[in-house]
Amino acid sequence: MKKVLLCLFVVAIIVSCTTTQINKTIGDINDALGSGGGLTTEQVAAGLKEALTKGISNGSAQASQLDGYFKNPKIKIPFPPDVQKVEDKLRQIGLGGEVDKFVKQLNRGAEDAAKESKTIFVTAIKAMTIQDAWNILKGEDDAATQYLMKTTSAQLKAKFKPVMKSSLDKVNATKYYSDIINTYNKIPLVEDVNPNLDDYATDKAIEGLFYLVAQEEEKIREDPIARTTELLKKVFAAQD
Repeated sequence: MKKVLLCLFVVAIIVSCTTTQINKTIGDINDALGSGGGLTTEQVAAGLKEALTKGISNGSAQASQLDGYFKNPKIKIPFPPDVQKVEDKLRQIGLGGEVDKFVKQLNRGAEDAAKESKTIFVTAIKAMTIQDAWNILKGEDDAATQYLMKTTSAQLKAKFKPVMKSSLDKVNATKYYSDIINTYNKIPLVEDVNPNLDDYATDKAIEGLFYLVAQEEEKIREDPIARTTELLKKVFAAQD
């Protein structure tokens, strides 16, 4: 019976987009399921925004710790794959240590930049509409994260890139990278390369943050203990 009611709810959302109509549908479902409490569209949207904000806060905290990127195999940023031949060649001639030093500092830059990521991401989360919230509430365990990734990545990258660049400079990753590329380009009979480190590091750092946020969202959806506020408990309990 519950599944039938939820299906009817989804159909109702599709055909009626006004807040009044959606609220009425929610009220009917609450009554039918015995949940009471009057779950409003505003509460649902606020609940999802709160879940994402909690996720990015926890994700940012994890990523910005020492070795947050470097020792997490899921989000560690490797040597740029587009110029894998650079790494391979330098290791062949005994400069593997320089490559390793660069990769470590590259991840240190991401860890430093992650400290500033929360504000940038929360601004994007606040732009989520009520309709957006309802469209993803019934989705997969990382539906909200995927929505945020698809709709805000370009804006996030534009704002996060200067933060990332500053962090790379701060930990000398930019210098190490320049030294490595210059060394490679001096090797006889190789084709010169000059890839953009800032773009690569920014994309990978954001990708890692989204991965951590998705993990946090999944916890909130599946584990009642992870719902630390009454609003989160109310919104996500309705989906259990």
